[in-house]
Amino acid sequence: MAERYEYVPHRLLRRRVRDVASGAEGELMAVVNENVSDTGVERWVELAYIRGASGREFSTAVANVEAAGHQPQTVVGR
Repeated sequence: MAERYEYVPHRLLRRRVRDVASGAEGELMAVVNENVSDTGVERWVELAYIRGASGREFSTAVANVEAAGHQPQTVVGR
């Protein structure tokens, strides 16, 4: 039987990210190309695994992941 997943490099690994679908934030722990099919026909998707503040991990589509953090404040001149 072939592997059902493989790790994929990502520029935001081990950084704070936001899942735009849910608004939840956490640390990006892994990106995995995973076979999510339970039939004989393979269906591969890239999933991001994010560890939230509670310590529990959740998954979302990689396309839903963006860097989290504070936007730099601009200085208003007089």
